[in-house]
Parts: sequence; C-alpha cells; structure tokens
Amino acid sequence: MVNKQPNVVCFGEVLWDIFPEGSRAGGAPFNVAYNVHKMGIDVEVISRIGEDDLGEKLQEQISKWGISTELIQIDKNHPTSTVIAKIDEHNEANYEIINNVAWDYIDYIPEYNDLVSNTAAFVFGSLSSRNEKTRNTLLRLLDAAKLRIFDVNFRPPFIDKELIKTLLYKADIVKINKSELHQISQLTDLIYQTEDEVVKAIQQSFGITEIILTKGSEGATYFVDDKSYAIPAVPITVKDTVGSGDAFLSGFISKRIFNKNPQEVLTNAISLGAFITSKAGACPNYSYSEFEEFKIKNPL
Repeated sequence: MVNKQPNVVCFGEVLWDIFPEGSRAGGAPFNVAYNVHKMGIDVEVISRIGEDDLGEKLQEQISKWGISTELIQIDKNHPTSTVIAKIDEHNEANYEIINNVAWDYIDYIPEYNDLVSNTAAFVFGSLSSRNEKTRNTLLRLLDAAKLRIFDVNFRPPFIDKELIKTLLYKADIVKINKSELHQISQLTDLIYQTEDEVVKAIQQSFGITEIILTKGSEGATYFVDDKSYAIPAVPITVKDTVGSGDAFLSGFISKRIFNKNPQEVLTNAISLGAFITSKAGACPNYSYSEFEEFKIKNPL
C-alpha cells in the first residue's frame, strides 16, 4: 500500500496510445492523474498492466514523471493495453480500443477501502467498467469513497445503458461534454428542449449535486444544485485535442477539493484544458509556473 495518503485517487485504464508518430502513455484516468500531479497535488492511480515489455516501459515512464505506481497491479495473463489513435483533419482524436487487456482485470484489494475513504476525491470513468472483474472492483470502491467524480468517457461499442445509470446513481459530481449529454438523455429517456433542462433532469433523476458540461469552443457551464456558472473558452491555436477534457477535469479537481468558489474552480478547469490543447498530447512536459503564466496571458 501507499506510504502517504493522497489527495486524489484515479481509477481505471492506463495504456499506450499508438499514434502515427509514436507511442504516448495515456488513458483518461491516468491523464487526469498526470495533470493533477502537475498542479502539485498528491495522486495515486489504481490500474493494471501486463507483465510484459510494454508494461515495464509504462511503469518506467510513469515513475519518471514522479507519479507513484504502487497501486498499478501486474497481470501475468493479460497484456498491457494499447490503443490505436488517429488525428483527423479537425485535430480530433479517434481511437481503436483493444479488448481483454490487463486493466479489464483490476483486482479488489481490501486495503483500498481505507485509502479511498480517506482521500479527498475518487475519480472514475465509464470505459474501465466494460469487464465484470474491474466493474465489480469499482463498484465496491465507490461505496467507500466520500467524493465520487464520474468522468463520462463514451467509447463505442463499450456503452452499456444499465451500467451508465448505475454509475450516475453512484456519482456526486459528473463531467460530460455536449455529445455525451445527448447520449445520456437518450439512454435515460430524459428528452428536453435545452441543454440546461437535460442537465437539471439528470441532477434530479440521479441525485447528482454537481454537473460540469464542457462545450469545446463555447466554454463550459458548472451546475451546482439549482445554480449555474458559465465561462467562455480561452481562444487558442489548437495543437491537438487529445486529453483536453482530462486536463479540464484536472484543473477542476485541483480547486474543487479545496472548496474554492465555483467561478474559480471553473476558470481553472477551462484554463488548464486550453493550455493542454495548445500543446501536443495529453501529457506534455510543463511546469506549474508555465501554466500560471498562461493564465495571466489569457485571463477569463
């Protein structure tokens, strides 16, 4: 187990994204962890990699970045995950996700309960629950967590209606984009005229206090109880959008766990999302001071 209680625990897939120009360490939960770590916050990742060359290299890369690998399990029977990633003409990433890999088989370890119950935020997504083994581990840990942040991350064909409903019921905070909002409204039969109406219906139906709706170039809206806060996007030159939503969530978490006001939380989220979008990849090399300088030059 870990030697120090982290502020944030991220659960789910760690993997290699295979791009035409080379491989990059990734996976939505890990991308969140990477940028939370860059914000100076202690973070742990619960995941699983294969006992293979790719797994060894992934561990080395994560450790090189200064992020703990103590809770990344080693699997002797299933390979380290790889994803074939392609960037289209709009700088959007498309993924071919390989099935039956190590993170589909994350073991439940009883000691995780104490870790998760004492951390400020437990972050999880929808993709890692595609397999029963990891799904059952996640559901047990969600019962222990005190602040459960659901990063909706639909990746066809791994979208299960009943599972999504279950995860929504378990969540305290949900982050979704416009496309995911539309999909959730269809999956849950909540059809309304406006985005705000759909969000409020989801809040009421699943008992969710906070929902963050990201809108790309239109910025984002943060719904807290019956109030909402909207902030426009930062105008930037897009390098690529890989991990931009994950970076947004990292910026959100880094202020939300310290109970900063909603405007400050959302501003930091939008700023970090934009900052990462202006760079190549989900986990670019940067310092916190570089991000702070970016915020000063691009005020919201």
